[in-house]
Amino acid sequence: MKKYYILIMLLLIVAKEGFSQQDAQYTQYIYNTMSVNPAYAGSRDAISITGLYRNQWVGIGGAPVTQTLNIHTPLGQSNKVGLGVSVVNDKIGPTQETYFDIDFSYTIHTSVEGQLAFGIKGGGHLLDVNFDALNQYTNSDILLNTNIENKFSPNVGVGVYYHDEKLYVGLSAPSLLQTKHFDESNINNQASSFLAAERVNYYLIGGYVFDVNENTKFKPATLIKGVSGAPLQVDVSANFLLYDKLTLGLAYRWSAAMSAIAGFQITDNMMLGFAYDWETTELGNTEFNAGSYEFVLRYEIFKKQEKIIYPRFF
Repeated sequence: MKKYYILIMLLLIVAKEGFSQQDAQYTQYIYNTMSVNPAYAGSRDAISITGLYRNQWVGIGGAPVTQTLNIHTPLGQSNKVGLGVSVVNDKIGPTQETYFDIDFSYTIHTSVEGQLAFGIKGGGHLLDVNFDALNQYTNSDILLNTNIENKFSPNVGVGVYYHDEKLYVGLSAPSLLQTKHFDESNINNQASSFLAAERVNYYLIGGYVFDVNENTKFKPATLIKGVSGAPLQVDVSANFLLYDKLTLGLAYRWSAAMSAIAGFQITDNMMLGFAYDWETTELGNTEFNAGSYEFVLRYEIFKKQEKIIYPRFF
């Protein structure tokens, strides 16, 4: 029972007043950009299909588990319009959230290589909360008495994304509607209520690719995420691309975790990536936390059968 204690305390705080929740967390955000920025849709000049699986804090019962699926492509001959579909499933303890969105982008060519895209997404969000899973530990708490099933709320998001052959930078807010989920019931003539508010998460991403030599590229990158009521999240990473095939890197999440990242371009069309996080907080020193694992698989279908001129490192 010891390994559940920290998580249960966290869930009780979130369940009674969920104002400081953040969106799902990713280490390999460089391969999962469309989940947080709709302007990325169509930017890879191919039909791009990316799936990601993350298992966080392995060994702690009810710890976060996240799956994402993104499909996007440019439309037309000019590649100015991008269209994508994004699905995210995020589960922590008794709470499960599913986001499904359609992403649309429009790109302006600012130079021979530079492209500036504006994006918008629209979709919905389903919330499930199984309070029965908590009541076995807190059966006297009248606030945790009624499950929430498929609670729907709409979603709208925006973003802007610039890239050329070496540089990329993006700013986005993937969920602008601050929906409040409210449920009330009456047990033993005592009114009870549950309130959770979806807060706007802001993302700033960026990176630059340096040519170290003919066979080695180096890319420092960062992701900064902010939301009211929670600490600012800052991720920085250093990645090396060797022979246009193998990616090796290290990342640091400010006051939270260190990460090792590896990726392999199996073919021109398929890439497989892996990341492992270990906590730098007190949670990382506990015997029941085996770290966090993340897998990503990307498959792309190009319009032309010729090899791409320069492999995209983002």
